[in-house]
Amino acid sequence: MKRVHVAAAVIRGEDGRILIAKRPDDKHQGGLWEFPGGKVEEGEAVQAALSRELHEELGITVAAARPLIQVRHDYTDKHVLLDVWEVSRFTGEPHGAEGQPLAWVSARQLGEYEFPLANRPIVAAARLPEHYLITPEGLDGPELLAGVRAAVAGGIRLIQLRAPAMFDAQYRDLAVDIQGLCAGKAQLMLKGPLEWLGDFPAAGWHLTAEQLRKYASKGRPLPADRWLAASCHSAEELDLATQIGADFVTLSPLQATESHPEARPLGWELASELLQGFNQPCYLLGGIGPQHYEQAWQIGAQGVAGIRAFWPQHQS
Repeated sequence: MKRVHVAAAVIRGEDGRILIAKRPDDKHQGGLWEFPGGKVEEGEAVQAALSRELHEELGITVAAARPLIQVRHDYTDKHVLLDVWEVSRFTGEPHGAEGQPLAWVSARQLGEYEFPLANRPIVAAARLPEHYLITPEGLDGPELLAGVRAAVAGGIRLIQLRAPAMFDAQYRDLAVDIQGLCAGKAQLMLKGPLEWLGDFPAAGWHLTAEQLRKYASKGRPLPADRWLAASCHSAEELDLATQIGADFVTLSPLQATESHPEARPLGWELASELLQGFNQPCYLLGGIGPQHYEQAWQIGAQGVAGIRAFWPQHQS
């Protein structure tokens, strides 16, 4: 069965809200909500197809867009490749030129709408930022608290509390305090035994590669409304992340790093190949920073994860 190539857009308004449209009842997956777009014609460039479709469907002209995520999905009656771009600027007033209902919704509200199965990773990508802060090793509780406070004030919206040298009790106490700092401003991801899950209901969980291997066959350990992430270093681990239902992953090390000098870097070419077969948002990690956003987006990544690259300098 031939794969249908579709260009779709996560369109953001000036207030950050996202535009979604309702599919006609008589179409494939009718009655569900979707991200606007349409089929890429034979020989047509994806960006050209996206601009054409958005002009036809919504009456807008795209002024700025970048790749967001590619999703391959096999329905029983159709195989699709969704080539999703984020549209950050456009001209014209969006309207349902084909009679379709439209809605502007916040990223948080996206989870309240029913989308086709293939759109679930797009919903995650639309809700996630382009950067993922991982806290540095070797800092005490007050230093970590001060750093996270500064990071949140500086606009960081996704933070992993990583403190492998801390005793469990110290880590748990610190997690409570940092969860308070993040409330309503940033999503906190914790690490640790899955037995702790019930104690931190507002936090997401970031699984180690070891946990991924141990638990993948048992299915997703968190409800759908909590973020689940995983550390991956190979095609096998990306497959396990898919199996467990992770919402996003980190893929590392992209380049050589001071913290893991023994690890063999993947490099951009291999990372690109690995992402071709992976359908969830992925942050590249290891020896890279904000200056690599564009390169990361071009190979299909959500963005960049980092420790030193995003940690407030005066705190470390």
